Amino acid sequence: MNEILEIKSLKKSFGEKEVVDGLTFKVNKGEILGFLGPNGAGKSTTINMITTILDIDEGNVLFEGRNIDSNNNSFKKALGYVPQDIALFNDLSAYENVKFFGSLYGLKGEYLKSRVKETLKLVGLCDRKDDYPDSFSGGMKRRLNIACSIVHKPKLLIMDEPTVGIDPQSRNNILKVTKSLRDNGTTIIYTSHYMEEVEAICSRILIIDNGKIIEVGNKEEIKAKYKEKGLNNLEEIFLNLTGKELRD
Repeated sequence: MNEILEIKSLKKSFGEKEVVDGLTFKVNKGEILGFLGPNGAGKSTTINMITTILDIDEGNVLFEGRNIDSNNNSFKKALGYVPQDIALFNDLSAYENVKFFGSLYGLKGEYLKSRVKETLKLVGLCDRKDDYPDSFSGGMKRRLNIACSIVHKPKLLIMDEPTVGIDPQSRNNILKVTKSLRDNGTTIIYTSHYMEEVEAICSRILIIDNGKIIEVGNKEEIKAKYKEKGLNNLEEIFLNLTGKELRD
């Protein structure tokens, strides 16, 4: 089985509005899947159902061939989630933040300590391990947020807009970290409003709008397909498909 995650006929409504309308797709082991769509397309709702934050109205989410639900502890331990909103404790140091999140995943003792150090080194924050998030730049907070999400070595990592509003140095660090995680076996779903990031790190792209998939495939194949229509890059393709800019 090449896929690690399979989404089958996923649906979610809020009142009269159907936000996710029968999504079906697979995420392959060891890939970075670019999960794209304009604001209001249903991306965050889909992610919240995959992470079990939201209940599913209809459909299934399968992880390694098994159906998940909110009580599936083995799935939760295998999952890492980097939310759009930074989730850190300002009264804990960088080291203590990562250690706390590691302990939630069952890491203990010397292994926990070693993983905290390794993870802070990976995101470039070793020299600030004793400092508190309030003293960090926005980019450093996002890097620490990522460290808290990967300390337990997740098999599947969902990164939801991890580079919003940060400096170029932190953005480059996050892209480098993301590729390094992929190279070491982590499967990643990556959402972004920056197409240059998608170009740099994603092998496959899935575009949704109005809760439905409107394009999915290898990014080179997608570009070749639409080049015949006079569209020369992914930004132009996205605009043609959705009628909206990726970054609005």
